Order: sequence, then C-alpha cells, then structure tokens
Amino acid sequence: MTATGTPPPRPSSKPEDDPDLPNLSTAIPNQTLPFTTHRKKGTSIRSWLLLDSTAHTFRLEAGKHSIMRRTGLPGRDLRILDPLLSYPSTVLGRERAIVINLEHIKAIIMAQEVLLLNSKDPSVTPFVDELQRRILLHYQANQSKEGAIDDTNCIIRTTSQNLLPKISQLQSLSEEGRGEEKQGVETQEGTKTLPFEFVVLEAGLEAACGCLESETRTLEQEAHPALDRLTSKISTLNLERVRQIKSRLVAITGRVQKVRDELENLLDDDDDMAEMYLTEKQLVENSSISSMNQRDDLDDDDDDEESEAAAAASLTTSYEDDVKDPDKPHDHSFGAYIGRDTHGIHASSCHSLICKPVNVEELEMLLEAYFVQVDGTLNKLSTLREYVDDTEDYINIMLDDKQNHLLQMGVMLCTANLVIGAFVVVAGLFGMNIHIDLFDENKAGTPEFLWTIGSSTAGTILLYVVAIAWCKYKGLLE
Repeated sequence: MTATGTPPPRPSSKPEDDPDLPNLSTAIPNQTLPFTTHRKKGTSIRSWLLLDSTAHTFRLEAGKHSIMRRTGLPGRDLRILDPLLSYPSTVLGRERAIVINLEHIKAIIMAQEVLLLNSKDPSVTPFVDELQRRILLHYQANQSKEGAIDDTNCIIRTTSQNLLPKISQLQSLSEEGRGEEKQGVETQEGTKTLPFEFVVLEAGLEAACGCLESETRTLEQEAHPALDRLTSKISTLNLERVRQIKSRLVAITGRVQKVRDELENLLDDDDDMAEMYLTEKQLVENSSISSMNQRDDLDDDDDDEESEAAAAASLTTSYEDDVKDPDKPHDHSFGAYIGRDTHGIHASSCHSLICKPVNVEELEMLLEAYFVQVDGTLNKLSTLREYVDDTEDYINIMLDDKQNHLLQMGVMLCTANLVIGAFVVVAGLFGMNIHIDLFDENKAGTPEFLWTIGSSTAGTILLYVVAIAWCKYKGLLE
C-alpha cells in the first residue's frame, strides 16, 4: 500500500516528470522523443513506446535508470523484460507499476500510462493497435460520465455537510472522497468499467493467450496428417516430421504451462492481486492527502472557535474564582485537550483509510477467465501429446512385429542351413578319395547313383520340415 506521507502521482493527462526524460506535455503524439541527457558509459538505451490514458502514443529513448526512477521498479524487475535474457512468462505487481512478460508482450503498466519495450516487433504491432483502441474507448467512457458525476458529487457534499456534525464529518471525509472517485468509473447502467491498468492487463493476457491458442491450433493441423502418414508408412521422412512436431509440442506445452502457473499463483494470493490495484492506491493516496488538508482546515477553525470559547470561559471562571478565592491557580489546558483529541481522530481515520483491505473480486474474475482459456489450451496440448504417444506406441508395436518376423526368418534360415549342412556331409563323403564301385565311371548313370542322390535330397528336405514343425510346436515360429 502507498504510505500516507508520499505525494500523489501526476495527473493522467501528462506523464510523471523525470529529469532524464523529456516533458510530454508539449510533445507531438506518435513522434520519437530524444533522450536529452548524456549517455553514461555502460548504460544501454532502449526505445520505449508510451501510451497514456488518452490513447496518445509517444516514442521514448531511455535507459534503465531513468525507467527505474519513473516507475519505481528495482533493477531485477527490469531484467525480466530484457530481450537478451530468456525469462519465462511473468506477471509482477509492485507499488507503482505492474510488470508483464507474456510471450511477445513486454510492458510496464502504471496507473495512467503503459510502457512497451518491443513495440517495433511485427508480432507486437497488432497488440499496440488493439491496446490503443481499448484505451481510447476507456477514456471516452470516462469522459462521457464526468458531467453527471460532478452534479451528483455536489449534492452529496451539500447533504453531508448539512446533516453530519463536524466530528463525524472528519471521519467520513476520506470514505466520501473515495466513494466519489469510485463513482467515476461506473456507467449509467450501474456496471463498472475496468481501471486503466486492468484494461492494459486484459489486452496483454488476451494477446498472449490468443497467440498460444493460435500456435496450438496450427500445430494440431500439422500434427494429425503427419501422424496418420507415419502410421500408414514408416519412413525416415515421416519419422523426421513427427520428431519436429514433438519438439514444437514440448516447447509450446512448457510456455502454456508457465502462463497457467503464473495465473494460478496470482489467483491463490490475494495480496499479490491487491498490489495490482494501482488506480485504487492512487485514489486512496489522493483522497488521504486531500482529506488531511481539509481536516487541517477544520482543525484550525475548530481550534479558533474552541480557543475563543475556552478563553471566554476561562476569563469568566477566573473572574469568579478571583471573587471567591483569589489565591487559587488557574488551568488553561482545555484547548490543548481539544487539539490532541482532534489530531487523534485525524490520525486514526487516515490510518483506517490506508489499511483498509482491497476487494480483489474484480481482478480475480478477470484472471479466472484467462486461466480457463489457458487451461483449455493446455488440455488441447495434452490431448495432442497423448495422440503422439499413442502413435509412438503403435509404431513401436509395428516395429516389434517386424522384428519378430525377421527373427522367425532367421530361425528358418538357420534351420535350412543346418539341414543343408547334413546334405553337404553326404556330398563330402562322396568326395573322399576312396575307391568304391559307385564311383566307377561306367556306373555314373546307373540307378544306384541316382537313388543315392535322390534319397539324400529327400532326407534333407524331410529333416528341414521336421525341424520347422518342431519350432512351431514349441512356439518359436508362428
């Protein structure tokens, strides 16, 4: 929460003054503003696109330290937006700004302006146009309600001043001012419009979630035909396509999971969501300072009236005491008691205003909507991942089946080699240098020779058939 003694931020029509940044009140929209100070050695200057609450754009050339002074962010939060470093998707709520790093959206959101880092990126250009359109609609909606709200505020102020006593008025001034400012964001139908920072945050979440969903849809359209071709024909080309698709699937799943986890962490922590109510904190700060000024004025008036009354009473009492008991000492501390009591009411009412908890239901509903969208995208990726895993299992089963066929063929060839080896033994016996009647040249074509060769061949074939039948009987072959 903003401290009581800190000064209020600048109005929305002009960005905050910074000695290192030019004054935007006289700048022309959509124009690059030069960096007026000397560049320090080792300090990187980057181009920022500034959009204020009136949808005007300004191009800024500023360094890290200037942005830190302007936004009140530490250096470690700005490193999240560094394009040279690889940081996951992050949404941080700070005292004066919200840092978002969602996919290609890198921005610093303040109560009345937003700074975009990579606005020249072609992928960010549609987001800038959409954000400018939404900010313009938000500004026009607020401008159209100012007349009626001013009349209502005048009636409320007059009624409260006529009906409430001064002491109760001191306690209600802060909440009255806060209620008047809150009425400024209500439409004529009674529905509330989002604050400026939530308009920008919603646009960033929508762009990031839309980008992830679009990539998921494209991946699905490419994955299903590639997986179907792989199941129909296992080839090196089809396997390479599926490998690339799986790599993209893992990368997109990690990005979507990170965005989902970030939104889930924000939804689980009400304090983090309360830190993101920048407009609310600015209104509290402004109303507390204005109420303190009004209380000081009322305290001065009350002190004057009470001091006059106390002086008159003390004079009358002293005169009566002088008449009755001239030696009795006088006590003029009534005005001091009044002053201390009034100051205590002032401090307690201010403390209760600053420490009052913020209702985060509005931001919670906004984050829940995009959490459901991101969760749906993650479910699509999970389904696609299961389809890829099922396809891999099917391919592995097919490969195992082919491997089994190859093993069976190897068993059959080994068996054939074995039985052929038996026939080779017979041929080897015939090839020995042994003189028998069967080797006589005159008996080469006789039936005895033919019967010998035929019976050996038939025995080999029979042995092979018996071996294959035994393998099938034992379950070694199908």
